[in-house]
Amino acid sequence: MAACTLMPSISCLLSPNHERRGADWQFNAWGGLEGGLYFPWDLDDQIAAKILAAERIPAYLAPITLEGGAIHVDGEGTVLTTSACLLDLNRNPGATLETMEATLRDYLGAKKIIWLNEGVPDDETGGHIDNLACFVKPGVVLLSWCDDPTDPHYAVSRNAKARLAAARDAAGRPIRVEHIPMPYTAEEIAGLDAGDKRTRREPGIRLAGSYVNFYIANGAIIAPSFGTETDEPARAALSRLFPDREIIMIPGREILLGGGNIHCITQQQPK
Repeated sequence: MAACTLMPSISCLLSPNHERRGADWQFNAWGGLEGGLYFPWDLDDQIAAKILAAERIPAYLAPITLEGGAIHVDGEGTVLTTSACLLDLNRNPGATLETMEATLRDYLGAKKIIWLNEGVPDDETGGHIDNLACFVKPGVVLLSWCDDPTDPHYAVSRNAKARLAAARDAAGRPIRVEHIPMPYTAEEIAGLDAGDKRTRREPGIRLAGSYVNFYIANGAIIAPSFGTETDEPARAALSRLFPDREIIMIPGREILLGGGNIHCITQQQPK
């Protein structure tokens, strides 16, 4: 099945007969009691089932904890993810790479899983792929890139590129890696409730901003901007890679203050 997946913990699937199905993944607030962002999350865990029911999409209740932003797919059987997220003990204790791949094959129709290691530094999700890398199309991955050797993302981006360069997709194709700059987002906290410990915001703290966290719509790419010098180079990269789509960049700092960005709060549905 082809799949598209985002927030909340849903993957919308399309069978070879063009029938829609939904994978309802378990949710524990990005890490449960050991690293999660809040408690309780029992009502949040019900959102996926309620959305699928409202859309009249038959659902499969999946046996693992997985958020939509933890996987990216190419629509042809290839899944891109990070071991830092899916294999973390705070989500899936006891899971191995082999058992996780078997589950992704069962519930996504995946044929090949490409594992990257860490996610973007300081990402509160614990390493979601949708801040680090995504498919532009089968065989082409867009990677959030850093050229500053003093930045912690420098090593992360190079490790990810090396793994992608050594990989093949479900069709046996090598992966072509494209770069998009990493914005530096040391965010102010004016206006936040200082008494809300869930925000974990202090003056000058770095947030995990990323232009990769965009939404692919019919005819458009909806991407975040951050008011930094990297906004225009990011727009140029997206325009080159998606020549048939309008590039619409909208201010993403307020979304980032809450964690994540445009890809994290949206959900595509196939026809």
